[in-house]
Amino acid sequence: MTGKALFSMFLLLSLLLALPMAAGAEEGSPLFVKKVENLPDDFIFGMDVSSVLAEEASGVTYYGFDGQPADLFRVLADNGINYIRVRVWNDPFDSQGRGFGGGNCDIPAAVEIGKRAAAAGQKLLVDFHYSDFWADPGKQMVPRAWKGMGIEEKSEAAFTFTRDCMAQLKEAGVDVGMVQVGNETNGALAGEKTWMNIAYIMDAGARAVREIYPDALIAVHFANPENPDSYRTYAKKLDYYEKGGLIHYDVFATSYYPYWHGTLENLSGIMTEIAETYGKKVMVMETSYAYTGEDTDFFGNTIGDGGSFTKDYPFTVQGQANSVRNITDTVVNGMKDGIGVCYWEGAWITVGNGSWEENHEKWEKYGSGWASSYAAVYDPGDAGKYYGGNAVDNQAFFDAEGCPLESLKVFRLMRDGNAAEVRADALEEPSVVCDLAMPLELPETVNAVMTDNSRRPVPVTWNLPAEKDRAMHESGPDRYEIDGEAGGMPAKCYVSMIEYNYLADYSFEEGGSAWVITDLKKADELYIEDKKNDSLTGSKHMHFWSAARDSVEFTLEQTMAGLPEGKFRFSVSIMGGDCGDTDIYAYVKVNGEIIARSEPMAVTGYAQWDTKSTPVFTHSAGDEITVGVYVKCAGSGNGAWGKIDDAMLNSVQ
Repeated sequence: MTGKALFSMFLLLSLLLALPMAAGAEEGSPLFVKKVENLPDDFIFGMDVSSVLAEEASGVTYYGFDGQPADLFRVLADNGINYIRVRVWNDPFDSQGRGFGGGNCDIPAAVEIGKRAAAAGQKLLVDFHYSDFWADPGKQMVPRAWKGMGIEEKSEAAFTFTRDCMAQLKEAGVDVGMVQVGNETNGALAGEKTWMNIAYIMDAGARAVREIYPDALIAVHFANPENPDSYRTYAKKLDYYEKGGLIHYDVFATSYYPYWHGTLENLSGIMTEIAETYGKKVMVMETSYAYTGEDTDFFGNTIGDGGSFTKDYPFTVQGQANSVRNITDTVVNGMKDGIGVCYWEGAWITVGNGSWEENHEKWEKYGSGWASSYAAVYDPGDAGKYYGGNAVDNQAFFDAEGCPLESLKVFRLMRDGNAAEVRADALEEPSVVCDLAMPLELPETVNAVMTDNSRRPVPVTWNLPAEKDRAMHESGPDRYEIDGEAGGMPAKCYVSMIEYNYLADYSFEEGGSAWVITDLKKADELYIEDKKNDSLTGSKHMHFWSAARDSVEFTLEQTMAGLPEGKFRFSVSIMGGDCGDTDIYAYVKVNGEIIARSEPMAVTGYAQWDTKSTPVFTHSAGDEITVGVYVKCAGSGNGAWGKIDDAMLNSVQ
């Protein structure tokens, strides 16, 4: 063993011995849990298990911590879960009775889940999507039975449907504690896109709930708290209609997935502002975190290793627990009137370990994948094309065999804390950007992430032979993964090799001050956004969105000073959606006149980046060079949106 390796182990051991422990203890549990102060006895610890019936029909068995088969609801209740959340779709079946998937979550399924929850002493949280299948910020489709209805007829249909569902739950003896009238309704619901009509449908649902369950809390639910101005708009619109006699609700709820939805400080700020301004209770209605980067069901995961998203915690069992604990602490101690946290689909695991073919048969037959092929009759553009398995199996609280993870205990352990030994849990994975013309310098230390989520630097040894280093410099722009070792654990570093870029703030990480945005049509949103998972590199990009048709038209430009003489090429990347007919291209101006422009750029969907380059142009001394992007989108009715990143001005030999 080398002296450096011995030093690494000594340092890591010293860290383990020096760190404090939490108060309280559970014998045999290695899970470090810091106590959440001021945690109310009636705080809502919810778990969405909407897929459970489809899972069990597919052959999944759940186990308790004693290793014996057990009722899922009892296992959850024993570990602090006091609310069960279940989504309700109007009619998730085709004309032959074949389910769309995602648990085939109709009201009979909700009744069965509600009865099992009640038997375990848990309340039910009913999540009406008012859709025949998934509803989220980008998709709020009208149920097939409501298609063609005017808003009055549709509102009456929403009232009748909701009342009938609640009556079935009541007759079955289900203890309903809360009901959502819509799921992640960011400006749309059941095919409606105006706030007046959205309010009518929400109001119809709320009135129906109160007729059957007068004491149940009524919740509205939104996503993307990293855009606080949008939340201010939603809350203000609801307040306007509430004062006019519509949609009296109790809880303003948010999704908060740490990968995408900004900081806990931002979450605390905007939710507290809404609670104080409008007198509402607030909560995190959906969250989750990966305990591993690996897939277990032969269908790719939404979150995995090496992705372009925020990774505040390692993908470990302890990292998953720390995420839940810190979100809970934020709701309890960082928000006014924060009442709960609900984890999304914590029991949705693989239905088999044999093969994709075996699992696919179960996904189709029992609806245990995210979508079946039969969903094409309702959602041909998404589910009808990309149907398949479970993209979140690595975010459950059960492993691929159905055994509970130690992290499930966090819901009850955070009340008193757990004095487990503090140890190194994982290593951070640094990212390095290197100019192809410059030597590659890798970090000398990496941070060990401890079980209490603190960081400690540890010396690292990288496995980078001279031949690979040379090949990386000679092979042009690309991204590489370098392996290493630190403190006896495998280390990883991501290296982006780039050409020298003559542009300032090429990826907007400095806030975009070098760029000029010229709005030609008064779009709703044109600004530099800080959101890592929507960026091509770094965490920032230029963002655009507008709701009305033909309201997106703008230019994004940077004028160069001191550019040397020579030949150059300008390129830029864009992604987006709902844009309809577009006219988008990159261009170069010399002394104010366009002399080169790229082929048309396409916006085809989320994370589908299109990169286009202008033809090579020659720059002469004294010329003023401006590079830019022209964007014009007709929109497809849902509000054109997009992201622009990584503008590159490179010399050409």
